[in-house]
Parts: sequence; structure tokens; C-alpha cells
Amino acid sequence: MAKGRKPEWTPPNAGKEYATRVLKATSTPRGIVKETSKKRSSFPTVDELVEGIKRGDRTLLAKAITLIESNAPQHFEAGQELIRRLLPDSGNSIRIGVTGMPGAGKSTFIENFGIWLLGKGHKVAVLAIDPSSTISRGSILGDKTRMEELSKHPGSFIRPSPSGGALGGVARKTRETIILCEAAGFDIVLIETVGVGQSEVTVRSMVDFFLLMQIPGAGDELQGIKKGVMELADLIVVNKADGENIAAAELACRELNNALHYLLPATPNWTTKAITCSAIQKKGIAEIWEIIEKFVEQGKSSGVFYARRKNQVLEWFESLIQEAVLNRFYSDAKVKKKLPLLKKQVEEGSLPVMLAVQQILEIYKV
Repeated sequence: MAKGRKPEWTPPNAGKEYATRVLKATSTPRGIVKETSKKRSSFPTVDELVEGIKRGDRTLLAKAITLIESNAPQHFEAGQELIRRLLPDSGNSIRIGVTGMPGAGKSTFIENFGIWLLGKGHKVAVLAIDPSSTISRGSILGDKTRMEELSKHPGSFIRPSPSGGALGGVARKTRETIILCEAAGFDIVLIETVGVGQSEVTVRSMVDFFLLMQIPGAGDELQGIKKGVMELADLIVVNKADGENIAAAELACRELNNALHYLLPATPNWTTKAITCSAIQKKGIAEIWEIIEKFVEQGKSSGVFYARRKNQVLEWFESLIQEAVLNRFYSDAKVKKKLPLLKKQVEEGSLPVMLAVQQILEIYKV
């Protein structure tokens, strides 16, 4: 029998029936050396990412999105070069924003709607924006798990991203992500946003079609946000119109259509209306797509579709200027030195807020 010590799990006073022994290794197995000596593969180059995205490689698309979402200064130039090279291949999709209060069934609708679109020959990208905690700054990012069937399809791509506290519940780099998805050949881009009410104006500035999901019996709870979001919507869908909810859903639909008469249209020459749907039973999905197709066809023929796209690029440009100016301001050495003192004086009430703002702006002059 080989010499060696008994293993720790051997019972006390065990006899010869426990023949297992722990032996001291005299050399390291060759396979282990090879495995441990392997270096981690380096991150793909911009050339590799461009080529991979153009051929529809979903793995490289995900890595490219990670690159542009990074806040690391060393990733900025590579990310912008990637966007520059793929920009000519973008713009060929229909961008659809889906919003609504939590529990309205947005994820269920998007999964079944996406599967239906895949069956019609489309390629579907879903950008699911998950709310970030105001305390821990973390996000669950569970939408991909909830869209299990859709995520299995080779013609789909699902990317959950944290909102990062961005206004409108839209991740800061969503616009860049749309460009990458379009360059990868996805002709339908669905953006599921955090249902946070009037701040949803942000998503309106980056999509072609804006869909608001409601549920029956929640009218009183939505009065505070209804006006702000409804006037941005191109279609309102009353979801969960199934079982005992059918009558309530139809009533809610009629009430919403009545309310829409008092609002200006979100898109010129388009009449927003409310319809019912059951995402879980896949009812009403075909009708929703017919409405979206009609909207796009009408918008392109009138020029409204293209004019909106141009305005959205300008809004993106202006928002990035604001972000860059703020970053430069807070990174300034003189501002960093003076700001804590001014904050303390404002907090203690020894200095008026407006005067403090004037002083900090005097310190920072371009």
C-alpha cells in the first residue's frame, strides 16, 4: 500500500477497510502547468470589433457596448473611434421606446412582441434599462432572465444596462448602443425604460415610435404622470386585457381615447390612440405592429420621420456638450479646492446659495 496520511474525513480508529491515503505530489502535472500558465485573452481591438459587429457577432457586439459604456479615460478614444467607423452602417432600424409604470407587463410584452417579429424575419435588439439604486448605485439587471425564450433566439440580442440615475431612466450611452446594434444588422431596436413618469421625455428624444403601456384599474394611481407621458406617446396599449380584466381594460381604453382628444399629437399628422392587448396571451401584437408600420410609412412619406432623426442628433450633440462642460468644471483644480468650503458655508447658512454659485463661477473662467 502506498505510504501517506489518512484524509481528514476518515473516522477515528478506522481499520484497513479505509485504504485511501493522501500522497504528497513529487511534481506538478503537465496539464495543470499548461492551464495555469495561460494568459487571459486581451480585449478585442477596434478593427476586430468593427469586423465582428458587421458580420453580426453578438459576443463582439456585447464587448463593444461594454467598451463604450466604460467611464475609464483610456477607453474613450477607442469607443469613439468605434462609433465613428460604424456610424455609416447605422440608421436602418425602427427604434421603438416602451415605457409604463412598474408591473404594467413591459418585459412580457417585449419578449412576445420580439418573438413575433423574429417569426416575420426581423432581427430584434432589446435594450432594457434597469433602475440604479440611489443608495448602493447598483442594479439587478434581471430583464435578460425574464426574457428567456427571446434570448435563446439567434436573431435577437438583449442588453440590460443600469440607468445610472439618468433622467428618463435611459442609460447614458443608449444612443451609442443603438448605433452598434443597427450596424450589427438589427432592424428593430426596442428600448424598455424605467417607468418614472414625466422624465420619460429623454427616451422620446432617441426613438422613432413611443409606446406607453397602461393596465386596467390603475387610472387614479397614474393621474400624476398621465399628462406628461401621454402627450409624448404615439400609441397607448392597455395591457393585461385577459380573463376577468377584459371589461376593465376596454373601459380604460375608452377613457384614454377620450382623454387623448384634449392633447396635442406627439407626432405631426399622426393621431395617437389607445388599444387593448394581452401580452401573456399574445393578443393584439399583430395590430400593434400594423400601427407601427403605418406610422413609419406615413412619417417617411411626409418627411416627419427623417426630420425627427435630425433633431435627435442635434439634441444628442447638445446633451454631450452639457455633460462635457460639467465634467471639465468639476475636474478643475481650483474648483475642487474651493467647492468644499462653499458647500460648508451654504450648509451652515452663512452664505446665500446664489452668491456661492457666483463665487464658484468667478473662480472657474474658461
